[in-house]
Amino acid sequence: MKRQIFTEDHDAFRETVRTFLAKEVAPYYEQWEKDGIVSRDAWRAAGRQGLLGLAVPAEYGGGGESDFRYSAVLAEEFTRAGAAGLAVGLHNDIIGPYLTSLATDEQKRRWLPGFCSGETITAIAMTEPGAGSDLQGIRTSAEDRGDHWILNGSKTFISNGILADLVIVVAKTTPEGGAHGLSLLVVERGMEGFERGRNLDKIGQKSQDTAELFFHDVRVPKENLLGELNGAFVHLMTNLAQERMGIAIAGIAGAEHLLEITTRYVKEREAFGRPLAKLQHIRFEIAEMATECAVTRTFLDRCIADHSDGTLDAVHASMAKWWATELQKRVADRCLQLHGGYGYMTEYRVAKAFTDGRIQTIYGGTTEIMKEIIGRSLLG
Repeated sequence: MKRQIFTEDHDAFRETVRTFLAKEVAPYYEQWEKDGIVSRDAWRAAGRQGLLGLAVPAEYGGGGESDFRYSAVLAEEFTRAGAAGLAVGLHNDIIGPYLTSLATDEQKRRWLPGFCSGETITAIAMTEPGAGSDLQGIRTSAEDRGDHWILNGSKTFISNGILADLVIVVAKTTPEGGAHGLSLLVVERGMEGFERGRNLDKIGQKSQDTAELFFHDVRVPKENLLGELNGAFVHLMTNLAQERMGIAIAGIAGAEHLLEITTRYVKEREAFGRPLAKLQHIRFEIAEMATECAVTRTFLDRCIADHSDGTLDAVHASMAKWWATELQKRVADRCLQLHGGYGYMTEYRVAKAFTDGRIQTIYGGTTEIMKEIIGRSLLG
């Protein structure tokens, strides 16, 4: 089915993204995977190409484009290229809205130009060793000292944790406030007491630096409070729908790409003297995955269009996230099986996609949390 949500401008942007990936990412990606981190040069190249800060006002060096469909194009093309390590979606679609919607004019002048040029790489630090989806379990705290905060605590599983120059930290500023006593504090590279732990060894997305962060009596200026004091819970909930949409878009794009790869493979690979594609079981497997992808794509495109119009709600974003990522997981498993022994070899794209994509049903809110959100909306 022909997709109907994109214009010629989106198609031209897609070609720009593909050219960037071919020139600035593909030749170096294998080395980044070995290094466990992406080169900062790639971030600066993305900035020069206009791929960072798409929705940031032009006065700060951004694209000034609020149409989420451009972000969808980025997510789809980076997924198809297997380039999860360069976390442009995290930077643009998860952290970007906090800076554009919550930052003061002074903060925007300080942070947004580097955000758009790729000189300032960003991260958001919410998850702790003992607190994931449950914000009430956060222990990182900030004590008010008049003109500054004293920040103490630790975070884990922080994407861009090693490279980040600017980290939005979720911290408890009113101990008795529970989830409503949390604030967003911006910690910058070089602040005394801010330390990074090890670059965590994951089963997939090897080039995406994921780290532990430690804060020991970090002096954070009052000017680095982002948004309202004790307002982090509302701020976080406001931006979660877009984060989940980005993950969902990557999920369906990943599933579709794996289906393409596997369809070609079973046409070429022979068993018992004929191509695998001639076997009824193989045809049924491909038919089932193709149908599931087509149905999911239709729903996701509707969600992309709604989000671009500002009408997508949290419930449908949760539906998109859990359905598309669970589909991606199933398709990756089935496609690997259809590749046989070759599917288990890391040189084959399906093997890398299998491990890279496994996190999709976990971060941004687990499948179980998505179902809880949907269920509550229906049953109270």
